[in-house]
Amino acid sequence: MHELSLAGGIMRVVEDAAAREHFRRVASLRLEAGALAGVEVRALRFALDAIAPGTCLEGATIEIEEPPGRAWCLRCCESVAIASRADPCPQCGGHQLQPTGGTELRVLDLVVHDQ
Repeated sequence: MHELSLAGGIMRVVEDAAAREHFRRVASLRLEAGALAGVEVRALRFALDAIAPGTCLEGATIEIEEPPGRAWCLRCCESVAIASRADPCPQCGGHQLQPTGGTELRVLDLVVHDQ
């Protein structure tokens, strides 16, 4: 389950921000895990909940947005929505797709408390 290592990376990002910005607790954390990012969102949420106790994320509300996948079809020269990297182009049925969106896993924002 690579989501546990992803959760650890997210925790490091939050802890680095806490050290740099001098806050102690996170009230809410908003993430983006695109449909093409290769992340099982339920497993990521479980992993974050598992590592949060005793950290600045303890008790924080965690929101994970899941933007859809987008790709550029090299065959029909269209930007199309796809659910997975294995999907064919919904316009022409071709498989020459270059992902252009929904591939990201990133921290969008934090709402924090000083104490």
